[in-house]
Amino acid sequence: MTQAQVPFHAQTLVGAGIVLLALGLAAGAVSIPSAAGYGGVGPNFLPWLVAAALLVCGCFMVWEARTGGFRSLDEPAGADHGNWTGFAWVSAGLLSNAALITTIGFILSCTLCFVFAVQGLRGAAGQTDRRPVAWFKDAAIGLAISAPVFWMFTKFLAINLPGLTSSGWL
Repeated sequence: MTQAQVPFHAQTLVGAGIVLLALGLAAGAVSIPSAAGYGGVGPNFLPWLVAAALLVCGCFMVWEARTGGFRSLDEPAGADHGNWTGFAWVSAGLLSNAALITTIGFILSCTLCFVFAVQGLRGAAGQTDRRPVAWFKDAAIGLAISAPVFWMFTKFLAINLPGLTSSGWL
């Protein structure tokens, strides 16, 4: 069944689910204090804003589905089913990051996560490259991304992230 052939009731259920999500978020926002802060808005402003936006989008989706369904949809792109090997690589990257971040620090664990994720995404695209030079290049790119993020959070924003050393630079 193509995306253009999805029954209208399935599209209505998706819209109704978004409406229910918005109502749940609004119910949670009720319990957040509304005292205005420095900027004139309280801590419950953003949850209310997101709940309202979701409610509008969900209602629009229900209306669209009930008046003929989503029209002029493109055919779905990509493979007919998921790439489980790529999924395994990306999952291994995320899980290794979570498991090792306090042991080897933010920079190295994020670099490792990047390397695993790239291997998974390349494999899913049919461009598998397991040569050592590819792994080294991916690690260098991951390091070039994660190190400035770490330094920006720790040095400029004063947010503590797990580091490898106590100096705060690694």
